[in-house]
Amino acid sequence: MVMASTANELNARQSALLDEWLGEWMLVEDFSWPLQDTTVLRVRTTGDGTGVVDHTVKASETSHHIGREIAAHRDVIDRLRLSAPRLEFADESAGILVTEYLPGELLLGTSWQSDAGAFEQAGDILVRLQVPGAVSEHYMASVSAQTEDLLGRADGLVDRDSVARLRERLGRIRPLPVRLHFTHGDYQPRNWLVNDGRVAVIDFGRGAQRSWVSDLVRLRSKDFHEHPELEAAFMAGMSRELDEADAELLALETLREAIGTVVWSRGIGDDDFEEHGRIMIRRFLDDENGAP
Repeated sequence: MVMASTANELNARQSALLDEWLGEWMLVEDFSWPLQDTTVLRVRTTGDGTGVVDHTVKASETSHHIGREIAAHRDVIDRLRLSAPRLEFADESAGILVTEYLPGELLLGTSWQSDAGAFEQAGDILVRLQVPGAVSEHYMASVSAQTEDLLGRADGLVDRDSVARLRERLGRIRPLPVRLHFTHGDYQPRNWLVNDGRVAVIDFGRGAQRSWVSDLVRLRSKDFHEHPELEAAFMAGMSRELDEADAELLALETLREAIGTVVWSRGIGDDDFEEHGRIMIRRFLDDENGAP
């Protein structure tokens, strides 16, 4: 039974499933983003004799991220001893899942975002999350092709000189076999919770098999850029260092992310994020990995 109005958030099938799974429930908070097509709710149940229990609900009629998150939980996350929410209910065909609700505050925008200890914890979680998979002979070639396509779509969004320099850098990358890992896909403080000094990770809607360095790209474009001490703490938590092959792969992943950010942001009308993509491009071209 719905105890708060969510008629504009969940469709009839999703609401019926939530009633079936949770019984009597009420809406506590709405975490949905205006520019996203996914509803994210904190809901509360009280009727099964276990006291007050909070849950996180994610639902969408269109987003493929729901299916990815369900698969990530079933295939990887719920099999590991990680600081992450556990999947409770899911129906991919209906586009809805329920996980346990983890207490805490997001690191983003708090004093924890400059805390080296928090970043070390996040690095330790990531290295355990990144379960190794198969070796791919085609991964780098596929990422290169995607990046070339994005460069074509960036015409008019990025100045021609920058596009030419990026395309030249892309052309110098030689595809090599890559060990794939399960990756989070959006690993950064907006998806880290801290509670009593302990870090946890949420939101696995972009989880997929990629290179392990792909989870470093967004951190390097923001938090690590002016705070090398945070990067050092994070990498200490991972107990990993970049070798020459990793560095070249990271350059490729960064290229794709930078151009993709500009193109994707223009498509949804997010001007601030589009500008961040241009900043990533400028930094990449100024970086030694992007220098001729």
